Amino acid sequence: MITQFLKLEWKSFIRSASFGKSIGIKIFMGLFALYFIVMFLGAGLVLYPGLKKEFPNQEPVYILNSVLFYWILIDLVFRFFFQKLPVMVVKPLLTLPVKRNKIVNYVLGKSALSFFNFLPLFAIVPFSVTLLVKGYAVVSVISWVLAIVLVVLIINFLNFIIESFSAETDFSFLPVILITGGLYALNHFNIVSFNTIIGSGFNAIYNNPIYVIVPLLILMGLYFYNAKLLKKKLFLDSGLKEKVKEVNASNLEWTKNFGDIAPFLKLDLKLIWRNKRTKSSVWMLVMGLLYGLVFYPNPKYQEMEWFFVFIGVFSTGIFLINFGQFIPAWDSGYYKLLMTQNIKYEEYLKSKFTLMAISVCILFVLGIPYLFFGWKILFAHFAAAIYNVGVNTHVIMYGGSFNRKKINLSQKAAFNYQGTGAVQWLIGIPLLIFPLGLFGLFYYLTGFEIACVILAVLGIIGIVLHQKLMKIITNKYLQSKYKMIDAFNQDN
Repeated sequence: MITQFLKLEWKSFIRSASFGKSIGIKIFMGLFALYFIVMFLGAGLVLYPGLKKEFPNQEPVYILNSVLFYWILIDLVFRFFFQKLPVMVVKPLLTLPVKRNKIVNYVLGKSALSFFNFLPLFAIVPFSVTLLVKGYAVVSVISWVLAIVLVVLIINFLNFIIESFSAETDFSFLPVILITGGLYALNHFNIVSFNTIIGSGFNAIYNNPIYVIVPLLILMGLYFYNAKLLKKKLFLDSGLKEKVKEVNASNLEWTKNFGDIAPFLKLDLKLIWRNKRTKSSVWMLVMGLLYGLVFYPNPKYQEMEWFFVFIGVFSTGIFLINFGQFIPAWDSGYYKLLMTQNIKYEEYLKSKFTLMAISVCILFVLGIPYLFFGWKILFAHFAAAIYNVGVNTHVIMYGGSFNRKKINLSQKAAFNYQGTGAVQWLIGIPLLIFPLGLFGLFYYLTGFEIACVILAVLGIIGIVLHQKLMKIITNKYLQSKYKMIDAFNQDN
């Protein structure tokens, strides 16, 4: 049965509409993983001699045990944001004579093969081999390594439990932050010395291997609890019955002032405010607005005038970037229905453009207090805002015609990479790198003021040519219409 599951997943991968793009992303992630492997391997090789040099009168293994608590906290936080539970498209299987236990065990077993579970071994194994070479007891070293592996798997399954309980909240990252932050605070203020408890536990396992049964029992308990949680969700009608709650439904009458695009604008605003994933675009507005405060108060950055434009583009265009890069994937859940209606595609796209352009203007106005740090900063933000409206809005909308990945709006927003493909990685070049490079070039050749003017002029040209650009963009979307319908119909 496991072989059959693997075959089904392989076919799903190679038949996906985003197959080519997924390969590119996986190659990039593979190189990224290789970097971490080399780093951990290097750490494992220098760990023993480094600890022996710094603490010549102490055993390196005991020193390492004393800091394992901090590693557990860091690993748990890192996994929460980056590791996802391996999933299958199980609904078709639920109509077949396939036992749910087999599906659950396969999914959980697959999670044990995660890269995050193997990564610590690249540091632990070289360290353990060094211990054996130095004459440490074989049984003690092996039991210690086994305990580390068990703790890695414990973190793996504990992460999934935390995710399952936090996925229903808008601020889904808060539980793991509160848990790890609380444990760290208790340890830091010596209320409960977790590093001593964890360190003593590993020391006990090293000295008496029989104690390895303790993490083994904890792992078994977490595994069965995860299996129980997954079984509850393995029903055809799972997720259909939702908690009924009162919705503050504004009629958004003011959108009628925008004419023919009003229905689409109203639809977008409701979509943004009523779904977890899209709400992140609203909260990102605050981050973008305050982004300049990270740099401008520092006198060192006051001299880096060429950098003002990058902050301006990012600060005034944060909603444009965060929302625009997933057009039209935001509507992927009902895209087929939308395309069967008697609507003008250009009006559908213009509503997106209008929403992004308005956000740029609002963010610029709210960012006027940056004048406190100097008129050049405000001037750079003004030029960047015009550039965002005239150029970046059109660029990001054109890039959206290549989107082929579906988005589940009900999933949590924090570090959710669903819908992310090669387009989202590449679009950053014309959005951020190009204006920064262009500004830097003219800043070097002519000066700050002229460079800002050139950037603003490009934006004005884009605004003047808006109608023609929208026709080009609309034609591109129409050409890709059926490809997107087919892609959004898949779970990729």
